[in-house]
Amino acid sequence: MTASAHALELLQVAAAAADSKAGEDLVAIDVSSPLPLTDIFLIVTGRSERNVVAIAGEIEDKMTEAGHKPLRREGRAEGRWVLVDFGDLVVHIFHEEERVYYSLERLWKDCPVIPIVLPAHEAAE
Repeated sequence: MTASAHALELLQVAAAAADSKAGEDLVAIDVSSPLPLTDIFLIVTGRSERNVVAIAGEIEDKMTEAGHKPLRREGRAEGRWVLVDFGDLVVHIFHEEERVYYSLERLWKDCPVIPIVLPAHEAAE
C-alpha cells in the first residue's frame, strides 16, 4: 500500500508552510502499510520553542486555508513537540533535542521516505 494522492496533496501544503517558518530537516515517511489510520508522517525541526509553535501555527493556517482542518493537536503549550493530525497526514514538529531523542526516522526506518518538493526561495538582493 502507498500513500494516497490526497495525503500527498496535504503533504505539499504542510511542507511549504513549515518551510516558510524556517522549519528544518523536513522528512516525510509513508506509513500507510503498517498504520491503517494515516498515510504519511511529516517530521519537522524547529530551533526553539517559539519556532516550533510558529511552524505548527503556520501549518494549521495554511491547511485550513486549503480546506483541511486538524482533527487533533497536542503539545502546543510546551513548544517542544507539537503533533497535528490531519487524518491522512500527521505532522510532528520537534525541538532539536526532542527530535534526536525520539528519533522517529529510526523507529519507522522500514517505511519509504517520500521526496518533498519545496517552493524556490527568492534570492535576497
